[in-house]
Amino acid sequence: MSKYRITVEGKTYEMDVELIGANGAVVAPAPVAKAAAPVAAAPKAAPAPAAAKPAEVGSGSVVAPMPGTILKVLKATGDAVKAGEVVLILEAMKMENEITAPVDGTIGSLNLTEGSTVAGGDLLFDVK
Repeated sequence: MSKYRITVEGKTYEMDVELIGANGAVVAPAPVAKAAAPVAAAPKAAPAPAAAKPAEVGSGSVVAPMPGTILKVLKATGDAVKAGEVVLILEAMKMENEITAPVDGTIGSLNLTEGSTVAGGDLLFDVK
C-alpha cells in the first residue's frame, strides 16, 4: 500500500492506494527509499521513467511494469530470443513500450493476444 498526499483547490487530502492485479490480488509495490524532508514541504512529483523496463520475478520471468493493452506480440512460445530483444509492445498512457527479453533463451510461456489488457505486475512471459 502506498500513501499519497494531494492538494485540490487548496485543500489537502491523504490517501492510501493499493495496486490490484488482473486476478484481483493485491500487488506489493517495490520498496522505495525515503529521504528526510521538512514536514511543511510539499512532496515532489516522481520523475517519469526514461524507458519501460520489465521487472523480473524469476530468472527469466517478465511482469507488466504498468497497466496497459498488448498492442503487438512479436514472439511466440518456443521462439528463441536474445537478452534485450523485443518480445511485445505494451501500450500504456498512449505510449508504446517495448517489453524485452531479460536473458537469452526460449520463450517458455506467452499466453497473451493483441488487444488483451494487463495490470501492473501481471506475468507477461518467461524465458527459459
